[in-house]
Order: sequence, then C-alpha cells, then structure tokens
Amino acid sequence: MKTQPASHFKNVENDPRLLFWFAILLMLAVFIWSFFLTPSLHQPAYYLPFIGLFCVHIFLHWEFAWAAKHPRWLAGYTIIQGLLAFGITYISGNVGMVFCLFMALVGELLSIYKVSVQGILAAVYMLVLAFVNFGLLLGYRQAGWFVLGTVPTIIFIAIYVILYTRQAEANTLAQGLLRELEAANRQLTEYAARVEDLTIAEERQRMARELHDTLSQGLAGLILQLEAVDAHLAGSRAERARSILEQSMQTARATLAEARAAIDNLRQPAEHDLVMAVRQEAERFTRAAGIACEPQIDVRVEVPEQAAEPAIRAVTEGLTNIARHARASRVTLRLNALEKSLEIEICDDGIGFDPEAVQAGHYGLLGMRERIRLAGGTFDVDSKPGKGTRIGITFPLQEPAHA
Repeated sequence: MKTQPASHFKNVENDPRLLFWFAILLMLAVFIWSFFLTPSLHQPAYYLPFIGLFCVHIFLHWEFAWAAKHPRWLAGYTIIQGLLAFGITYISGNVGMVFCLFMALVGELLSIYKVSVQGILAAVYMLVLAFVNFGLLLGYRQAGWFVLGTVPTIIFIAIYVILYTRQAEANTLAQGLLRELEAANRQLTEYAARVEDLTIAEERQRMARELHDTLSQGLAGLILQLEAVDAHLAGSRAERARSILEQSMQTARATLAEARAAIDNLRQPAEHDLVMAVRQEAERFTRAAGIACEPQIDVRVEVPEQAAEPAIRAVTEGLTNIARHARASRVTLRLNALEKSLEIEICDDGIGFDPEAVQAGHYGLLGMRERIRLAGGTFDVDSKPGKGTRIGITFPLQEPAHA
C-alpha cells in the first residue's frame, strides 16, 4: 500500500484553518447577500468601509495561528476582531451578520483558549458585542430572540470545537507515534543487518575452530608418529617402526572420521560422553607422543552438552599443543565436575612460553579461548619459559538465579 495518499490526508486533517473554511464561506455568502439586500451599501461612503473592514477581518481570521503562537497578542487580537465584527454588522444592517461573524469568532477563540477562564471571557466579550449589535438593529425588546438563537448555537459550536480539537491532537499524536515507529523499524532493520553480519562472522569462526580441532590436530598427530617411524627406521628398528605406522594408519582413519563428524556437527551438534572422550584423548596422546598421561577424573553430576563439547575440544587442543611444542616428560590432566562447575586443569613440565608473545595465526589457544568464552566458561594460561605450562578451564553448570 502506498503511503503518499495517507501523507496527503494527514496534512489536511492537521491543518487548523480547515475549522474556519466553512465559516469563511458562510461569511462571504452573507457579505454578498447583505451587499445586495441593503441599498445603503451601494453608496461609496458605506460599501468602501464595509469592504475594507471585512477584508481585514478575513485576513486576521487566516492569521489566527500566528496569534495563537504569541499569547501576549491574543488579547489584542480578540478585541480587534470583536470590534471589526461589530463595525461590519452595524454598517451592513443585516442581523444574519450577527450570528455569522460572532459565532465564528466564538468557535475560533474556543479552539485557541480551549475551555478555560480566558476562553469563557473571550466568548462572553463576543456575545456582549453581538447582543449590543442585535439591539441596535432590531431593538432590545427582541433580545429574547437573540438569546433563543444564541444559546443552542454556542453549545453546538463549543462541542464541535472541542471534538475537532481533540481529533486534531489525536491525529498529531498518531502521526508522531507513526514517525517514531518508522524510526524504530529502520533501527531494527539496521540491527538485524548487524546481527546477520555477526552471525556469519561467528559461524565462520566456528567452522575454523571445527576444522582446526579435527584436521589440524589429527595431522599434527600423524606428523609426530611419522617422525617417530623415521627415527626408528634410521635406527634399524623396523618392528617398532611398523607398530607406530599401524598406529598412524589408525590415527589417519580416526582423523577422517572426526572430520566427517565435524562437518555433520556444523549441521547438528552431536552428543558427547565427556568422561569417555577425555580418556580416549589421553590414550591417543600417550600413543602418539610417548608421554604418560593418566587422567584424574571426578565427575559427580551430569555435564550438559553445551559444556561437554567445548571441554572435549579444549582437552584435545591442550594435549596437541603439548605434543607439538612443550617437549614435556610428564603431563597431568584433571577433570572435576562438581555441583556448580566443571573444572579442567592441564599441566606439563615442558619448556613453557610467554602467553603474551604468541604469534598471530596460531589458532590453538585462540580457538580454545573463543570456544570456552562462547560456552560461558573462563580460560586461564599460566606459563613462563622454562617453567612449564598450566591451563585452567572452568564452566558453570548452573544458571544464575534471576532477581
């Protein structure tokens, strides 16, 4: 649906001058009627002031919005318009002008002053002038007719002006709310675009972590095993080399299976047995690196999937980093899942490193940190050159209580 017609009608409904179009047309009709009905108005001494006063009166009608915005001029505007209406009516000698001009002024002033003390005083001022005009034209003995015709007219005008003013205010409020809604809609559209960009970026990071945690770690294990095979072959230890080569083939098959599983997990995360997975990772690390790693596991509560999956990935990445870089002779792996938290600690006695000096492009620690952060956990690395490394990971197992 197009909005241009709605905008057009909005301007029409909110134009306060529309309230007086009908009144002005009626004034013009009465003006023409008076001009042809009253012979004296055919003389220049009468029709020139009559036309002049009427033009000024109409002009001020159309400038009432300016007077409404300048309260200090409203009293003067009210007095001048009353006197102009009095003079026009007296010169025309037409009683119809009394009801036409003064009733229009009463409606106009009520729209400005509302139903207030100032509005009542302005209406009384106009009614007094109209009463005097009526008496001068028909005699004060006919005042009863004036009252009889004026009271219902005033009531009608007051009700009409109040209803019209409320409708105009409601339209203005509705248009303001519509503008705010449109602005909010534009803002929501911008937020949706930002969320989409962030979602795409997060999904790319997730895919990078998944590929790193499978292909990179698996290939790193294969390289370590093949290096061991090469060393055994160089030392004429063919049986030992063949044994490690068989393990390498098993590792390659497992890496391929994990890669396929990772691709499937991108569509739908798989369930993980935390204890079994940690034991398997420790056994795989021991076979590949030749470093003893007996996990110390104390799991007393059920660990949810959103904590188990990143915990397994973190253990895998931590052990892989030790095998590739630490040159350690002893590794300690602790896994505790108590009532409120899941805690993981991986320690080695290797060469250590400076965590602040890790080069960009090494996604191991970065992937661990990001994965754990997204799962709501905390990640801590304590390491110094020559002092070994300790990695501490904690996941909350209970939702925080809401106030």
